[in-house]
Amino acid sequence: MLESLLHNLAVVDDFLWGPWTMVFLGGVSVFFTIRSGLFQITGLGYILRNTIGYIGSAPAASKARLMSPVQAAATSLAGTVGMGNMAGVATALSVGGPGAIFWMWIMAIFGMMSKTAEITLGVYYRQRGSDGEMRGGPQYTIRRGLGWTSLSVLFSAGMLINAVVAASLLQAHTVGRALRASYDLDPYFVTGSMGIVTALVVLGGARRIGRFSERLVPIMTLIYLAGGLIVIAANFEALPGVMRSIISHAFSASATIGGTAGVAVSTAIKQGMARGMLSNEAGLGTAPIVHATAQTDHPFQQGVWGAFEVFFDTIVICSITAFAILCTGAMSSGESGIELLLSAFIHVLPMSAASIIVSGSIATFCLSTQIGFYVIFETSLVNLVGTRPTRVLRWFYFVPGVVFAGFSDVDQLWVLANIAVAVVSIPNLVAMLCLSGVFVTLMRDEMTGQRVYATANMRGNDALLQGFGARPTTYPSQ
Repeated sequence: MLESLLHNLAVVDDFLWGPWTMVFLGGVSVFFTIRSGLFQITGLGYILRNTIGYIGSAPAASKARLMSPVQAAATSLAGTVGMGNMAGVATALSVGGPGAIFWMWIMAIFGMMSKTAEITLGVYYRQRGSDGEMRGGPQYTIRRGLGWTSLSVLFSAGMLINAVVAASLLQAHTVGRALRASYDLDPYFVTGSMGIVTALVVLGGARRIGRFSERLVPIMTLIYLAGGLIVIAANFEALPGVMRSIISHAFSASATIGGTAGVAVSTAIKQGMARGMLSNEAGLGTAPIVHATAQTDHPFQQGVWGAFEVFFDTIVICSITAFAILCTGAMSSGESGIELLLSAFIHVLPMSAASIIVSGSIATFCLSTQIGFYVIFETSLVNLVGTRPTRVLRWFYFVPGVVFAGFSDVDQLWVLANIAVAVVSIPNLVAMLCLSGVFVTLMRDEMTGQRVYATANMRGNDALLQGFGARPTTYPSQ
């Protein structure tokens, strides 16, 4: 019976993540790129000033229960940067060949605007709860912007499943299995420790999550990037050939690892698009939930962090993984997934150093994902059952990772997580399209310097705020 259930789930997963879903996701990204006037290119200066240029001068969030813009971006990246940047890219290469990386880049460039749009809308339609916490995201955008309560509930239910399965359970299980294989550590000890650390951070509220992420994300990414750059630098002479391989194989058949079979261009496109979408989560609805907790003067000002996140996650981190594998010739090893990445690092670094970097990156990436996704879990839970029941039910988030720690294989549960992501992404994309006019109005309000939104919000003028788009309840002042 279990095998039959898993088979049926796999069939549903294949259907939901078929070509039409990829086309829809990609199409929405292209749509917002056009509607914004290619803003990821024409507005590059504004994006850089309000993201990288904002980091050094960014004030801490001065008002209770709100993250700073930088903390919100770090928390969002904490939930995004993970195994997909490592094992996911390696798998895309082994299945789709070097050409998959080209299509991954293309989707990331377009995805910069779809993520900007969903974050902007998420901040605009956010709402302060009875417990004083600011919450937002697609479930609030759908309900407050379109009045579709049932679809808002469906989104929250799907996101709840995704958070529990993909973030709480599978991230902890991945770390437990990896550290057991490398250092013979008890998986229950590992996952239990992760649960305690996660609880100590997330139960302190959004501000503590933001402060923790602001410190952890730069450290964990710098260590991984440093290791990857060392591997690439040691094989610097191979870079021109790697670039030629990526571009040529994007439009012509290539060989799989070991050169045993041809990879069709369609496979390279599918693998690259999938990695470009699922790694940075543009259009999937996760980032707006986190960014809705940020203190910001204008929704679009916070929204452009989405463009930065997509670029950093995919163009930088995923590319480092890809170049490390391709420059070393590790694809001829016959490995796939995380083993393929480890093989690339071993080509240059001692086995012990390579193992520490890869295992350490797995542990920190998974921990950061588990912490970052708690905001998504709690927001979805509040939207379903309210604030009071959430105070009790939120403890469930820490249970699955520990309970399933000793199970040898729970990878089948990734299918359930994939289905949940598809279920939530479609309503989010539909809502984004329906409210695209609101996004464009907010973008123009900020870029023309009129800043009607900021003035109205500061004065609590809800009638003026509603001129941007339907919003049935008074927008709370920050």
